[in-house]
Amino acid sequence: MKEILETLAKGENLAPLQAEQAFSHLLHGKLSPVQAGALLMGLRAKGETPDEVGAGVRACLREARKVDGLDKVGPRIDTCGTGGDCRSSFNCSTAVALMLAAMGYKVAKHGNRSVSSSCGSADVLEAMGVPLDSDPSQAAGELDRNNFVFLFAPAYHPAFKHVAPIRAEMGIRTLFNLMGPLLNPARPTHQLLGVAEPRFLPLMASVLADNGVERGAVVHGAGGFDELTPFGPSTVLWIQDGEVRPDVLDPEPLGLGGGRPDDVSVIGPVESLDVLRELLAGRGHPTMVRMLTLNLAVALHLLEGFDMATSAGLAREAVASGIGAERFGAAA
Repeated sequence: MKEILETLAKGENLAPLQAEQAFSHLLHGKLSPVQAGALLMGLRAKGETPDEVGAGVRACLREARKVDGLDKVGPRIDTCGTGGDCRSSFNCSTAVALMLAAMGYKVAKHGNRSVSSSCGSADVLEAMGVPLDSDPSQAAGELDRNNFVFLFAPAYHPAFKHVAPIRAEMGIRTLFNLMGPLLNPARPTHQLLGVAEPRFLPLMASVLADNGVERGAVVHGAGGFDELTPFGPSTVLWIQDGEVRPDVLDPEPLGLGGGRPDDVSVIGPVESLDVLRELLAGRGHPTMVRMLTLNLAVALHLLEGFDMATSAGLAREAVASGIGAERFGAAA
């Protein structure tokens, strides 16, 4: 560790083997709090690289509780973001996940409680009566039967007990904030991943592409959101079979543009739940409806390969139909 910390102190990147060793020691509780804090601060201060984040992801997944039987499930998608956009927006990625499941797609949602939103995915799903305690041995079966399973991050990553106190004491962003959306133990074949800070788009896309996802999109929305937004063009990095292609997605030609950032904000868990129920029932604020439809359209594009205009049309019909509320009993 002395050599690793000295490398970081010089502002130099860790070699792949160094990064693997550092994260292995960290997750096995072999680092003192001072060493662990120095490692995380050193990585942030010089700027994390795809190799370093990738090493952290691999180390975390090795220690995660395994989900068996996924080969029988087939294609599965996750919709999530890094958080940290501080926009207190409605639970768009959760709404997209539930809509996809209602439409017959397999959704393995990996998430946690609130970070930057008024109510995290775990909070709102728990309020809706969705169980958060899926066992790894049963998760694949639940996904196959119900098209949806929620993998509560703290329950699937027990090694984080060595990291959580350090992160809490540091109180700042660390590499673990970036790794969260990359650590789904159900290993989704498709992924819609939002990034709050645009400078991390290439890093996240590179790591996701190297992790074997078949098709993915790493996005940053207009207004500084970690989701696609209707009030301006969004930056998108498309991923397919290990290749990354940059793009800009304008919602206007899809008929999904308009509104302001304030239109999609909510205050507290009660309003978050009410808004989610309204949207799943095909109602709600027009800007929120457009934002849900836009993100759902991109997810359908990833899963089916339809062009964006076709995907947007299908998403618009699905949202308007209220199929989400019918499936999850969330009608207001």
